[in-house]
Amino acid sequence: MRFRTVQPADERESGRSPGFENLPAIVAAAASLRAVRAEAAAEAERLRGLVERIRTRVPELVPDIEVVGDPERRLPHLVTFSCLYVDGEALLHELDRAEFSVSSGSSCTSSTLTPSHVLRAMGVLSEGNVRVSLPRGTAEADVDRFLEALPGVVAGVRERLGAPKAAEAEAAADPQPEPEPEPGLVVDSLGKRCPIPVIELAKVIGEVPVGGVVTVLADDEAARLDIPAWCEMRGQAYEGERPADRGVAYRVRRRA
Repeated sequence: MRFRTVQPADERESGRSPGFENLPAIVAAAASLRAVRAEAAAEAERLRGLVERIRTRVPELVPDIEVVGDPERRLPHLVTFSCLYVDGEALLHELDRAEFSVSSGSSCTSSTLTPSHVLRAMGVLSEGNVRVSLPRGTAEADVDRFLEALPGVVAGVRERLGAPKAAEAEAAADPQPEPEPEPGLVVDSLGKRCPIPVIELAKVIGEVPVGGVVTVLADDEAARLDIPAWCEMRGQAYEGERPADRGVAYRVRRRA
């Protein structure tokens, strides 16, 4: 049996060699790679500026939002922020209606319904977490339109969930003089998914004196992340959890 190449051949190796290397194509590929890398570096710098605009403006435009992640050591096109009193899926749907495609949670667990171990390690909210990824070619006008739409979208989702308004939340956090310490409050959020336990906690924290304790009963696994994260964002003291007859009891002490 004689070997015969299926590619164009010449006299080398008795016709078994497919021919000389395509040097022009090799040079063109190297030049293309250099051009693409230079273009990618310039685009990354441009997107970094747009992401920085989002990181700066979102907390100014929307109350009770925390931008997470290192401001410098980060991917140039990615920004994540956590919204208190918001259901992540509801927020995603409303932003989708406004023609913005964003994600919730960490990308490595976006296909699951369990709280993200990445967000757990970061100590941020598991519900109401928004991840914005700017694709190549994103215009500044697109970012401006997103920033214009976001406050109304978040406010609408919070209103449907019965979340406290910003003024109410601030009033609840202000210290109120009490002559005598009162017994702590118990919030029964059993059977309710986050962010409802956090919303109910925010509504009653002002009803206990400074130093008083609110105990939240919840059986949603996400509460284990969201209640401590809420305490960190609102300046309250999280005192841990303990098993309850049903679910888990989370203790929050009001600070001055």
